[in-house]
Amino acid sequence: MTTAFTDAAEPLRRELTGHCYRMLGSWDEAEDAVQETYLRAWRAWDRFEERSSVRTWLHRIATNVALSAIDKRRQDPPPAEVFPVQPYADDRDDLRLAFVAGLQTLTAGQRAVLLLRDVLAFPAAEVGEMLDLSTGAVKSTLQRARARLAEVAPHPDDVVEPRSPQAQRQLEAYMTAFRTADVSGLAALLRRDAVLDLRPQGDRFDGVASCLPVLTAAVGEPGEWRMEPVVANGQPAARVHQWGEPMGVAVLDCRTDGIAGIRVFWDPPLTGRFGT
Repeated sequence: MTTAFTDAAEPLRRELTGHCYRMLGSWDEAEDAVQETYLRAWRAWDRFEERSSVRTWLHRIATNVALSAIDKRRQDPPPAEVFPVQPYADDRDDLRLAFVAGLQTLTAGQRAVLLLRDVLAFPAAEVGEMLDLSTGAVKSTLQRARARLAEVAPHPDDVVEPRSPQAQRQLEAYMTAFRTADVSGLAALLRRDAVLDLRPQGDRFDGVASCLPVLTAAVGEPGEWRMEPVVANGQPAARVHQWGEPMGVAVLDCRTDGIAGIRVFWDPPLTGRFGT
């Protein structure tokens, strides 16, 4: 790649990866989409006439790569109604799992418009040019996307900042309960409406009464589990090992009155992405 292209494009890689991840809900697919974006951009660099900024140009390419990936995914859809979200090793709050999962309930077009306008703050006219839409169509699509997202988003009043002492205490207590096989300690951490979501199985348990039997069976013996604190999607999380073997990552939804959600990703290779 030319030095000029590298100097202009590389500083935007992290932002582009975050954008593709929000679009696709998959770390693996996001990385593939960014690689494809850079390949297409490099091939077209000599024809880039700077009628827009490099940032706008690259996000247009990345968005269309992601839309193509979503369209291809429809040809071989996953068994679940909504494509399962994969955790991302990043501390940005705008990558929170609930937000990214909510995005997956939008149409691909709504998702693109909302992200380009509300997350990346591109003007409506620029978004229209990126997606070949009129400014009026961008505004109406954004309105529908916001309304839909509001239906599935958590209420902001009881959300705890992921890096707050309260959230960190809940994470430490969760890890300690598993290390010591302390079922009562684990139960004390959960809200009555807590949700346990197991991936990739797709099993979901709503309410503490449903979660506890599953967690009780999982706790096992003292010393069976080893957990280390990490950050996933800007949320408190634990990298999980069982009898010394990597198992995956557990992401916690910490609230003012307890843990409202535990999303467990059983994926041994995933542990390597969250530090050594």
